[in-house]
Amino acid sequence: MERLDDIVILPAGPGDAVALAEVHVRSWRETYKDILPDAYLARMSVASHAKRWSQHLLRRRSQGVVIVAEAPGGLVGYCAGELLTGAPGGVEAEIQTLYLLRAAQSMGNGRRLLRAASRVLEAQGAGSLLIWVLNENRRARRFYDHLGGVVAAERAVRGWGESLRETAYVWSEIAALTAA
Repeated sequence: MERLDDIVILPAGPGDAVALAEVHVRSWRETYKDILPDAYLARMSVASHAKRWSQHLLRRRSQGVVIVAEAPGGLVGYCAGELLTGAPGGVEAEIQTLYLLRAAQSMGNGRRLLRAASRVLEAQGAGSLLIWVLNENRRARRFYDHLGGVVAAERAVRGWGESLRETAYVWSEIAALTAA
């Protein structure tokens, strides 16, 4: 894998849709292999995710962000979020996705992606942030704990034919992430 200084963090554009879909599908298969049903992971389609990403990036609202981590060989991760209105507890922004290929993990890339997305959301007016993570994704939970996220809620996750739960991590001061 490339070194940390070989990986560039930058905003995504419509031309990144296929690469985002490839990272999405591959990272899910790597990360959720023992969490989600194998049949679900096998059915994931780069083509269908690319179509969704293309539509999302073309219609992207001004109050959202998609940031990518690009290595010399292509994208290795991404982070997407948006401002919230009327969220419980007054949280002002949410990171919906933060995915890295396994080979790009444990090198500071997740922190860099989350910091960049948080900075954009802060510039758009957010003072606080949340992210939901599957309870069984222990590696991600340790990451958010390490970054100072506070467990704020838990809920059932529907789908995948199993009874999964997810936990919300909250940063009441988004500046704790933007300065990290």
